[in-house]
Amino acid sequence: MLEPHLTREGVEGLSWEALARIAGTPFYAYSAAALRDNLARLRRHLPPALNLLYSLKANPNRSLVQKLREQGVGCEVCSLAELETVLLAGARPEHILFVGPGKSEQELARCVELGIKAVVAESEQELDKLQALAAAAGKIQTVGLRVNPDFQGSKARLVMGGKPRQFGIDEARLAGLLARRDEYPALRFAGLHIYMGTRILDAQAVADNTGNILELARALSTGGWRPDFIDIGGGLGVPYFEKERELDLAALGAALAPLIAAQRQAMPDTELYMELGRFLVADCGVFVTAVRYTKWSKGQRFAVCDGGSNCHSAAAGGGSMLRRNFPLAKLGAAGGEPETYTLSGPLCTPTDVIGEQVALPPLRPGDLIGIFRSGAYGATASPVQFLSFGHPAEVLVDGETVWQVRARDQLQRMLAEQQPRLLRAADEQEAADALVC
Repeated sequence: MLEPHLTREGVEGLSWEALARIAGTPFYAYSAAALRDNLARLRRHLPPALNLLYSLKANPNRSLVQKLREQGVGCEVCSLAELETVLLAGARPEHILFVGPGKSEQELARCVELGIKAVVAESEQELDKLQALAAAAGKIQTVGLRVNPDFQGSKARLVMGGKPRQFGIDEARLAGLLARRDEYPALRFAGLHIYMGTRILDAQAVADNTGNILELARALSTGGWRPDFIDIGGGLGVPYFEKERELDLAALGAALAPLIAAQRQAMPDTELYMELGRFLVADCGVFVTAVRYTKWSKGQRFAVCDGGSNCHSAAAGGGSMLRRNFPLAKLGAAGGEPETYTLSGPLCTPTDVIGEQVALPPLRPGDLIGIFRSGAYGATASPVQFLSFGHPAEVLVDGETVWQVRARDQLQRMLAEQQPRLLRAADEQEAADALVC
């Protein structure tokens, strides 16, 4: 349908019906072949001097991270759990960047303990805290500075910089901060990170953003300071909706080539990084849900499925001003003249709609529905605990091998997590009663 390894019939030659029998519905299925192909396409077109980082926020599944690590991709993480995930997936500390505007002391301390490539600091208070932690540990921690630039990016669906944001340090403060870097003896200021926005489908817009970022990086490289690395962000998009077009990778590579070449000539020892999440994994995944019931309501035909917005908030329009249909299909054999359905999940809310007025072959209970391009910001960005349904299963298909890479939440485990545990007693008698219990 959209990706040769993930079609209406199956994933890497395995039928959806067979996979559903193995995994149970609802579930997410990922194709390892699609992931490798996406990475190969990027490397074929992008300048070879541009190193790639995988942003776990798109999909933090350990098995996907491991597949990318096997191909030499570095990691960008935003939480302690993501940091520990990439370590388990085989990443070495020198290949990890830690970003995010609200890092905890525990997260910063773990970064110092590991000596990761860089903690990307997003405020001066964060630098102060990191300085204290590194000094107490007797270590020198490498840091990057996230910059909120004065210029704005173009054609991003979600703007991350160039406006008042919680992200980064304003450009106007950077020169003064770099001039005072000796005030942080336990920190080594080694890099710059600038991320303008996400879901960009225009190659020239990405190139324009990159040119502005590199120009700013050169302007900041004064007073004897020069960055070891520059993270230019990325924000490469994938088309989800009608009239959206694929990002032209050949055009992107051609537009970036002279910019990267000029930067390499100006700063030959400075590494260049592009971080990617959605572009690598979105079309490697399909969300599969089964029809439970079909019904009519006031002139509209509904198919009620066993997984809805609790599993795939983005398909239901979560975080969007306007809900639009993701690419979706009835999986397996088609058959019959198309009928118009609204697809809902099992939740007690009218917003639980994952496909609105969609033309599909006639549906019956047990039929499988696939929402494509769901490998990024699927379950990880969804309220999987809403109505206590829990996290869906996730499976990875690699040739003839099928791996369960996340178990479905089980009822007993979900209930066990709610077992009361005394934290503070109101009086001594209550404490004594608690001990007896």
